[in-house]
Amino acid sequence: MESIRRLIFLALIGISFITIVNAQDQQGFISIDCGMSRNESSYTDESTGLNFSSDADFISSGESGTIKTEDPGSGVKYIKPYKQLRYFPEGTRNCYNLTVMQGTHYLIRAVFLYANYDDLKQKPIFDLHLGPNFWATIDLQDIFGNIERIRLEEGTIEEIIHMPKSNTLDICLVKRGPTTPFISALELRPLRDDTYTTTTGSLKLIARSYFSNHDSFSNPESIIRYPDDVHDRLWDVYFYNEEWTEINTTTPVNTTANAFDLPQAIISKASIPKGAGKSWNNFWFMQNTDDVHLYLHFAEIQALKPSDSREFSILWNENTKISDDYSPLEFMADTVPIRTSTKCDVTCSLDLTRTKSSTLPPSCNAIEVFGVLQLLQSETDKNDVTALKNIQATYRLQKTSWQGDPCVPIQYMWTGLNCSNMFPSIPPRITSLDFSNFGLNGTISSDIQYLNQLQKLDLSNNNLTGKVPEFLAKLKLLTVINLSGNNLSGSIPQSLRNMDKNGLITLLIKGNENLCLDPSCDGNNKKKLLVPILASAASVGIITAVLLVIILLLRKKKPSKASRSSMVANKRSFTYEEVAVITNNFERTLGEGGFGVVYHGNLNGNEQVAVKVLSESSAQGYKQFKAEVDLLLRVHHINLVTLVGYCDEGQHLVLIYEYMSNGNLKQHLSEECASSPLSWENRLRIAAETAQGLEYLHIGCKPPMIHRDIKSMNILLDNHFQAKLGDFGLSRSFPVGSETHVSTNVAGSPGYLDPEYYRTNWLTEKSDVFSFGVVLLEIITSQPVIDQTREKSHIREWVGFKLTNGDIKNIVDPSLNEDYDTSSLWKALELAMSCVSPSSSGRPNMSQVANELQECLLSENSRKGGRHDVDSKSSFEPSISFGPEHIPDAR
Repeated sequence: MESIRRLIFLALIGISFITIVNAQDQQGFISIDCGMSRNESSYTDESTGLNFSSDADFISSGESGTIKTEDPGSGVKYIKPYKQLRYFPEGTRNCYNLTVMQGTHYLIRAVFLYANYDDLKQKPIFDLHLGPNFWATIDLQDIFGNIERIRLEEGTIEEIIHMPKSNTLDICLVKRGPTTPFISALELRPLRDDTYTTTTGSLKLIARSYFSNHDSFSNPESIIRYPDDVHDRLWDVYFYNEEWTEINTTTPVNTTANAFDLPQAIISKASIPKGAGKSWNNFWFMQNTDDVHLYLHFAEIQALKPSDSREFSILWNENTKISDDYSPLEFMADTVPIRTSTKCDVTCSLDLTRTKSSTLPPSCNAIEVFGVLQLLQSETDKNDVTALKNIQATYRLQKTSWQGDPCVPIQYMWTGLNCSNMFPSIPPRITSLDFSNFGLNGTISSDIQYLNQLQKLDLSNNNLTGKVPEFLAKLKLLTVINLSGNNLSGSIPQSLRNMDKNGLITLLIKGNENLCLDPSCDGNNKKKLLVPILASAASVGIITAVLLVIILLLRKKKPSKASRSSMVANKRSFTYEEVAVITNNFERTLGEGGFGVVYHGNLNGNEQVAVKVLSESSAQGYKQFKAEVDLLLRVHHINLVTLVGYCDEGQHLVLIYEYMSNGNLKQHLSEECASSPLSWENRLRIAAETAQGLEYLHIGCKPPMIHRDIKSMNILLDNHFQAKLGDFGLSRSFPVGSETHVSTNVAGSPGYLDPEYYRTNWLTEKSDVFSFGVVLLEIITSQPVIDQTREKSHIREWVGFKLTNGDIKNIVDPSLNEDYDTSSLWKALELAMSCVSPSSSGRPNMSQVANELQECLLSENSRKGGRHDVDSKSSFEPSISFGPEHIPDAR
């Protein structure tokens, strides 16, 4: 697993590190040895230099097997990754779930080498799906069906060039008869965006060949791949001896101007027709293929005399002329793409015909042939999928059929769901959850509210506790709610009662003994509360009048600070004398920051608070004080620190917060705290909760806010180690509409400051993303952000340096004692390095960051069987990706 994660994030390290990386590095490669034990270490295959890892972190089903025979006729079989396999005796659809880079073209290769691993000598037939769409039928009983691909007598290889539309990709094996599906290896290779392009669909490989008669099929060296091909394309040798002659050169061919990065071993050879005036031709079996993409690779590899010329016409399928007078470039690679919708009659042909003015016959160095595979079925709406997986994690649901896309294809829909799927081009939506008798424990998951197309919800006959949530009334399409047979308590929200009474919903609640069904539950309480409410209202009126007098006096005394009246007074305003009482005359110091000293306080004798007092020597002042008060009075989120009150009296500026008993994150990472080091699960949860708070600032506030001072010291931890973001004195509102940035003086903390913001004075929400990425590196490494004694002083440069030198173990905090899910750790490291990309355009947004961290946490929890190291009251609420109609609610 280490190798896979290292290779993925090397592609994302950023411009400042790319110069160190050799072009041969496996940047972004995902190489999976299927069937390899989780306990085995990743390894480098001796014959290819490729780094392979176990598939155990990518699939939850299947069993391991080992091939029994080897065919000396194919060099492909000799490499170690193809000697093990994973087979699937249980279930109809079994899926690998991979993390990929959305919008990147990938070469995806699946290898199937049967070689009688099961001693049955029964070669299987099954289907291969890419997400919810059919990719190919793997028919190992039909040895002729794979004649145009890499030839394996005991197996086959399927390859497709595909651009994922999200950051996850499902590759599924689907049973279609009595035989058992299996797979030997999965290999994903990122490609340049300007090479294998298509307006629709994906490119399914039919043939990829180079032409040489010096390499025979029995020679393992005849197949060219990595490291000769930096993209690890598999090139199979082909030569038509009766009709062709080979030409070759030892002079290097220039390939730098050609985007396809063709290997010298391929472009330095070519075939020409035998006999003067003959055409060069080739053909392929292409049944059931309408759209075809060809890439013809040429180079003139003979030193031409002044009187020589090589010029020819290119014809596809005998009657479609692609070019009248093409001439290969001298010792320079060139690629001619052919994209045609011409229907072929069983076979398609290519002819290169010499023109009258040419003195030399046509030549061709290599060819790639693809059929366009239209993947028409859209994946389920990603917000629905995220919400569903959060619900799955909350209740720790493990269903063998819950693999791949939840809704489509319809015959493989997850148990307990119904989905809308009227048109394949429209992403399906989840319309029904039937989790009756699923053994659910705990409260009703808040993630249900994000399934906004839900029409029916059945949670009956489980062990659910807590209250009936108000958010159920906000699901506008919900018509049936069945909560019968649980242990719910409290009263039913009035909004749900009204909807049930008016026939808008059917609410079933029988069997909840502690659930109050009588509307009078609320009425009695209202009567009891009436007297104190009236008394409180009178008090509020008096207090408000006094406050107005104080504000008017302050206006007269301090005209330069007239903006103070803009502060909303819906939080308690304390006098400085009251602050002294709360802090017992400033007896106990909690810490000191840029604003001033923070004291421990006690409010009303039972509520602990943190009291931050502005120091006279502080570089911050009233502007920052007002910014923080204004922000915290209008935003509310479970992962933002709560403002209890403030004092604005003369020169005394005080902020009173909820007390965070476990200090700040930096103290725990730098071992300032006496408690044991944070576990990897706790670190992930803290990072995920912080990301959600920051996500809320960016897209949940109106107007959106940029924090500008994200650092580990400003991430506070309560007694349950729940993370809350604090210190909003430098926060700025973010422009909406056509504006892309705020032009402002640079502010922030050394080491965490976005270099692009520092250089341009242009502030964007990606500046917070950079700072958060630095914090995430701290969480992973426990290294100081800046350390002049290291070979690279800044943590971003230090981690990048270690990665490019293959130094993996020395990056991770040794106090973790390797007690972590490897997949989640390297995914988090990949995410951190993308966040600290030198260019803001290369960074993800906070919604993407929150989603990635949530997946990391789910992976770690899965490893531990869902166990949490911190108190069960710690409330991690996973984020989801929000579309234009969905923003994070204040929680």
